[in-house]
Amino acid sequence: MTAELALALPAVVLLIAVVFAAARVVTAQVECVDAARAGARVAARGEAAGAVIATATRAGPPGSRVQLVTAATTVSVGVRATVTLPLPGAPSVEVSSTASAPREPGVGGLP
Repeated sequence: MTAELALALPAVVLLIAVVFAAARVVTAQVECVDAARAGARVAARGEAAGAVIATATRAGPPGSRVQLVTAATTVSVGVRATVTLPLPGAPSVEVSSTASAPREPGVGGLP
């Protein structure tokens, strides 16, 4: 093994670990977006709060937290998750997304 390779190998391994960590964060963010949208669709149909939260939790990343906010004509679902990075000493990253949808006609007293 040459000295150059011995010096470069740890940097390459660290770079690969950083790429995997970034991919984990991006994947969790996309899952939060999908979960918030799915929850908002279920809430817009007039489903119970438990069904909305269950749907969003299933679609979200592991350990996600769901918040449902209802208004007279709209519903909003927020999904948050903490992503633990696979790097020693790296901080956790919080990802979140919120989706809103108008209530469908006949739901929540709408004509």
